[in-house]
Formats: sequence, structure tokens, C-alpha cells
Amino acid sequence: MHAHAVSDQELINRYLAGNEVSLEQLIHRHKSKVYSYILMVVKDKQHADDIFQDAFIKVIHTLRSGTYKEEGKFIQWVMRISHNLVIDHFRKSRRIPFVESQNDEVSIFDNLRIYDESAEDRIITEQIHQDVRALIDFLPPEQREVLIMRHYSDMSFKEIAEQTNVSINTALGRMRYALINLRKMIEQKEITLSA
Repeated sequence: MHAHAVSDQELINRYLAGNEVSLEQLIHRHKSKVYSYILMVVKDKQHADDIFQDAFIKVIHTLRSGTYKEEGKFIQWVMRISHNLVIDHFRKSRRIPFVESQNDEVSIFDNLRIYDESAEDRIITEQIHQDVRALIDFLPPEQREVLIMRHYSDMSFKEIAEQTNVSINTALGRMRYALINLRKMIEQKEITLSA
């Protein structure tokens, strides 16, 4: 990904100085990452649209009120807001199941080679990722969320733990169960993880 000419903070400064277009640029820059995260967790377009809208309304209110403090990256702050709204959504609908598993398995992501690949390898890897992404939808919300934050939003376990308000061990545990459950589903569906 090429570096953006104007930083997020600069766009925020311009917006606060009265340049409305800067806000549009800022939202457009992060829209796809934030929306795809919400949609992958809640699995419902209508709810995802509502949560996405609420998230950016909150972002705009906070920026306008002058209470936004740049602690880390803007995108991480937006993801944290989105995460909290997603949790609220699940609390309201009372759908947060827990799945335990006894078996300890190797991370399926250890088998996904995404380094210096040829075009053919990349196509195969993308297909595998699509298959895995489809299976992620069947995971319990808390496991799905940790897995998405880690592998699709490139967050550290420390950041995940902070955002989901749990210990790092709990975040790691959820990730482990998510991978175990994915491994089981993959074995059932016989998805090939190596070319």
C-alpha cells in the first residue's frame, strides 16, 4: 500500500479548521477496513450498516467536541469505537455463546503461505482465504472477532485485549479456540490448505 500524501491527523486538523471535504477523505480512506470488520463480525448487512453509521457519527461528534486525543493511530481509535458498538449489538440481542474445545491444534494460518509468491500461488492463497473467510462466519462472535482483528486488521494481542476489555491470555485463548474450530470445519469440508 502506498503512503498517503496527507496524514490522518492533518485531515483532522483541516476538518476542525472548517474544511468539510477533509472529513469525507478521512472516512473514505478507512471505510472499507472498518465496514468489512463490522460486517464479518455481525454477519448482517442491515446491522453492519447501522453500526458503521453510528461509529462515524460518534467519531464526528468526538472530533467536533475537541475531545479527540491522538493516542496511537486514528484507525485504531475508530476500530475501538466500532468494536464497542458491535459488543453493544450482541449484548442487546443476547447472542454471545461460548465454545470450548479440548484439542490443541496447529494454527491453520501457519499453513497459508503469503510471502513472496508467484501469481499462481497468490491465486491459490486467495482462494484458500476465501474458503477460510466463509468458515469464519460459523464461529461464535467472540472467537470470530479476535480472529478478524488479528488476521484482517493486523492488530497485536495486546491491542486486541485492550479493545475487547479482556486479558491477553483470554484473547489468546479465544484465538486458539477459533483456530481449533476452523481446523475442524476445514477437515469436515476437506478444504486443501497446501497447493
